[in-house]
Amino acid sequence: MLAILAFVGTLALITGLIHLYLWKRLVKDTTGPGRWRRVGTVVALVLALLVPATMAGTRVAGAFWLAWPGYLWLAVMFYLLVVLLLLEAPMAVARLVLRRRTTAAEATTAAPEPVLVGAAGSADPPAAEPVDPPDHDASRRLLLARGAAIFAGLTAAGITGYGVRTAMGPPQLDRVRVPLAKLPRSMDGLRIATVSDIHLGPLRGRKHTERIVAMINRLDADLVAVVGDLVDGSVAELGEAAEPLRDLRSRYGSFFVTGNHEYYSGVEEWVREVDRLGLRVLQNERQEIRARGGVLDLAGVNDATADGTGLAAPADYAAALGDRDPARPVVLLAHQPVAAYEAAKFGVDLQLSGHTHGGQMVPFNLAVKLQQPVVSGLGEVDGTKVYVTNGAGFWGPPVRVGAPPQVTLVELRAP
Repeated sequence: MLAILAFVGTLALITGLIHLYLWKRLVKDTTGPGRWRRVGTVVALVLALLVPATMAGTRVAGAFWLAWPGYLWLAVMFYLLVVLLLLEAPMAVARLVLRRRTTAAEATTAAPEPVLVGAAGSADPPAAEPVDPPDHDASRRLLLARGAAIFAGLTAAGITGYGVRTAMGPPQLDRVRVPLAKLPRSMDGLRIATVSDIHLGPLRGRKHTERIVAMINRLDADLVAVVGDLVDGSVAELGEAAEPLRDLRSRYGSFFVTGNHEYYSGVEEWVREVDRLGLRVLQNERQEIRARGGVLDLAGVNDATADGTGLAAPADYAAALGDRDPARPVVLLAHQPVAAYEAAKFGVDLQLSGHTHGGQMVPFNLAVKLQQPVVSGLGEVDGTKVYVTNGAGFWGPPVRVGAPPQVTLVELRAP
């Protein structure tokens, strides 16, 4: 609970600063003092409060009705921020050009008129009263700010709409072949259906699970690996939504490892529930897979965010990978790609992970690279191959841009 409240508090501070910037660009710069500026200020304040209210309300109070408006605005807010920041440089240039033009025009207006020297004794014409030129600079700056605000609003709304359609649509199937030097020839072509980050919760329920299960079953895989972040809520809230997992089919079993969101949602209850649904939960342990006359070790570690003991014990690579036959290939299920740094020390051949959502919303994927060695697809860390699936669901905004939802069929190939 304290961790959730700390997260919400930090988010409130960050979103508050973002909304202050958005208010400056979308309200203050585009309106004069008066009614419309006051209305815009109130709207900005309400939207700023909506984001932390949604986070706290859906997680703590069960106010799921906040999810759609709150998370949609979070996505629009993000893309408004991105677009407006990208416009800062050209807007600064445009304002500089306007300022120089105005300065030049004022200098021309202020230049003294030439005096005509008439005949002796002729009277000079009366001096004209100075007239202040209209403030074209202010009106042009206002027009420029409004144009930028309209462009940013339309762009953010369009990107968000596209992202909602992508996120709420069916996952795409990614097929990847991974050669393993130790894989016996008899096991060549062993297939692992891999899915992560299903994120059952306020915006995703039973139909989401049913669609994913049906898709996996059509693959006729040898193994099924669910690599964490199944839920965003308790068993009482989401047990029915997870129920279709009992229908998963595979030749040699279905397996599960915890993700960080299981630890926010009651990990002990969910481990028991997932086990009841027929998935073997690998908690810092490994399972011997005998298939087609060969043997492969399938290991799993708890998520890196786990703490405490028992079901909430942190990742223990020695328990999962120590004292094994090094001649056998080993595939590790670990929710976060960053686990590969430890996995590589134990000679893991392939790690299957999720967590990153592929970045979920471009350009957020650039920030994910700062924390995780692989964001999406197949990579390598210290000699260990790492495959990261985008995940089949989403967290927070029901929006995916540049990282469509995904179920992956990993095919192991012998040398």
